[in-house]
Amino acid sequence: MANKRSGGGLTGPQQAAKFLGVSVLAGAVLAGIALPVAGGLGLAAKGTVESFDEIPIDFKRPPLSQKNRILDSEGNLIATDYYRDRTVVPLDKIAPIMRKAIVAIEDSRFYQHGAIDLKSVLRALNENAQEGGVAQGGSTLTQQYVKNVFVEQAGDDQQKVAEATQQTIGRKIQELKYAIKVEEELTKDQILENYLNITFFGQQAYGIEAAARRYFSKNAADLELHEAALLAGLVQSPTYYDPVNHPDRALKRRNIVLNRMAETGAAPKEEVAAAKARDLGLEVSKPRSGCITATDKAGFFCDYVRKVVQTDPAFGKTEDERKARWRRGGLTVRTTLSPKAQKAAAEAATSRVYEDDPVAASVVQVEPGTGKILSMAQSRPYGLDQNQNQTLLNLAVDNAMGGSTFGFQVGSTFKPITAATALEKGVSPAHTYGSDWRTVFQEEDFTVCGGKPYGSGEWKVQNELESEKGTWDMSGALGKSINTYFVDLGQRIGLCNIVEMATKMGLHSGDGNPVEQKPSILLGGPNISPLTMAAAYATFANRGTYCSPIAIEEVTDADGKKLPVPRTTCERAMSEHTADSINQMLKGVVEDGTGTRAGLSDRDNAGKTGTTDGRKDAWFVGYTPNLSTAVWVGDDVGEPQEMYNLTIGGQYYPKVCGGCLPGPIWRTAMTGALQGEAVESFNPVQVPRGNTGGENRDGGGDDGKPGDRRPGTSRPPGITLPPGVIGGSGDGGPSGATTMGGDGGGTPGGATLGGTTAGTTGGTTGATTGGTTGVLTGGWPSGGNGNGNGGWRTEGQDGGWGPR
Repeated sequence: MANKRSGGGLTGPQQAAKFLGVSVLAGAVLAGIALPVAGGLGLAAKGTVESFDEIPIDFKRPPLSQKNRILDSEGNLIATDYYRDRTVVPLDKIAPIMRKAIVAIEDSRFYQHGAIDLKSVLRALNENAQEGGVAQGGSTLTQQYVKNVFVEQAGDDQQKVAEATQQTIGRKIQELKYAIKVEEELTKDQILENYLNITFFGQQAYGIEAAARRYFSKNAADLELHEAALLAGLVQSPTYYDPVNHPDRALKRRNIVLNRMAETGAAPKEEVAAAKARDLGLEVSKPRSGCITATDKAGFFCDYVRKVVQTDPAFGKTEDERKARWRRGGLTVRTTLSPKAQKAAAEAATSRVYEDDPVAASVVQVEPGTGKILSMAQSRPYGLDQNQNQTLLNLAVDNAMGGSTFGFQVGSTFKPITAATALEKGVSPAHTYGSDWRTVFQEEDFTVCGGKPYGSGEWKVQNELESEKGTWDMSGALGKSINTYFVDLGQRIGLCNIVEMATKMGLHSGDGNPVEQKPSILLGGPNISPLTMAAAYATFANRGTYCSPIAIEEVTDADGKKLPVPRTTCERAMSEHTADSINQMLKGVVEDGTGTRAGLSDRDNAGKTGTTDGRKDAWFVGYTPNLSTAVWVGDDVGEPQEMYNLTIGGQYYPKVCGGCLPGPIWRTAMTGALQGEAVESFNPVQVPRGNTGGENRDGGGDDGKPGDRRPGTSRPPGITLPPGVIGGSGDGGPSGATTMGGDGGGTPGGATLGGTTAGTTGGTTGATTGGTTGVLTGGWPSGGNGNGNGGWRTEGQDGGWGPR
């Protein structure tokens, strides 16, 4: 015989193999593990090992990695994400024929022997000796299960995986120890159930349920004989016998299993014969893991949710602990995502910006009062294939959550924050400022916290159009987005106060740093993410209370236990009256200001356009009482390009502006998300207007910056008002007090509805009464501070401003 030497003895390799096998058994005996033979068939399962501690819990019920399921707010599946594709099922959810198949081929005497089958070990030892190598293993199904637990515990640590699978005497002894304890503490059925759930079947399928779905698109409970035999045969070598890539090998291996089932009586011979006559019968389902599989283009939201679990302390004290929890899986995460809003946002994001355009669009929506993120979409598809214009960069969120490095410059969408700060500090909306289209400001006139001047140089500021020169009040300046007005306002109220308001509204840079105290913030210099902007504007819709954005409503683990989740925190950022006033003024932006192409016709809505220097970023951020949406358009790759003379979404743009591209996208997203929703109204207030001398009230043009005339600002026909009645800016005279605040000086003569007259009734003394009838209809207690902005109280109906 070729495997023997001329003298009839064993060859060197044969002797080595025999020595190894004997050494393993000897080592086990010396370690005090081997138990008395039971009936001459094997080692007893119920002996005792005095020196061995209680079995770790992982071996009783291993914390197997499973799928994480991400659901929308209505319970629909968005995506599954897993470290290992596995769905743990109880034994009664596994077809009996599958159980018989795995026992027949892997350990036919499983229910007769203990942890170690001495007969199988000796048979394997003899076979290996005869073959001159390791031709057959002697491990019981219980020992295989123990090894698989070690591999599962090793995770991605390749060194630990190698240690768990290495063929050494020390590892074999350890494996035998644990196998004995497993047999002592678990029933045979429990061991079999755990084994079938932990074993790898190839094609990324871990556990019998995932394998049944992968190869046959059915549940493990519904497996038939020929299918069960195929899966049982894969265990020995999932790659070598892979039926998808090596069908001939898989067929031979399946038939070996079927023959073994006939030999052991696991299946009738006639049924085995019929099964062998069948082909493989595959109905393969491709692995569907990760956010790339998300429905309604919600991949970026799915990725955001995953990052929340991995970064929020609610899910673990340390980053490693949180990541391990997600990798272990079995979580069902019900999110805040509205399927209707997400569908609308996804449609809007791609409606005017195509996935292969030179620029990208981002749309994100937040519910005022709850902070719930209702949608998150962008024009680029989620994924890794750049040839398909895919990206993993989430344009809507901060860098720490997968977004851009710093966020994007917000432009004029920051101006309402400055306006809200001014109102909180006592500046009337009727405050006017006149300038040429280009103005020079002194940096020393800007103050930071502590009252210190910002700098000592000059800052040259210009409005977008040369025609934008004249006098504006706050409503008009917001409507036409007048830069010089808001720079003047910033000088009056101080950068410290503006940054404090921004912080209260949740604003911060996309890199997580706070907004800096720089004059440039007045024109939208900060880099901020769209999600942060949507949540900030929701503060206006929520009448002055900011709520931090959240994406998760509920999480349950694999056992159905609810886990703590991060909750929104809501804090007041400004008075209701201030928010109501901003709402009224920003309604003008969509009614006849720079955002007319965004405005909704069926319900109250408000918003603000934003375009940065060189038109590198274009924004529209707006809201209704029950929904806030931010839309950004710009270059998402490399150095931002200026958006001039571009074809985007099949349309040519000589220059992109916030009102002409993000605005219509916003309108599409809002219309779809609000379809069928209750029509809610802003709290009505009448915002006082300043006397601008009629200049620049009817502007227009194709740059998305028309004038600020709208219902309620013009005088009714046939009515003549005396000079100074509506926000005058003259000296006033004996009876020249303004009705609702202005810039005039005046003398005590009684303001009809809370004016800015000097003396005891308003103006420079603080206007504690706001005129003879100002207690109910006008007045602000901060007074006139020298130029007639007082006389406007927060008391009375609607905070001192009469209803519309």
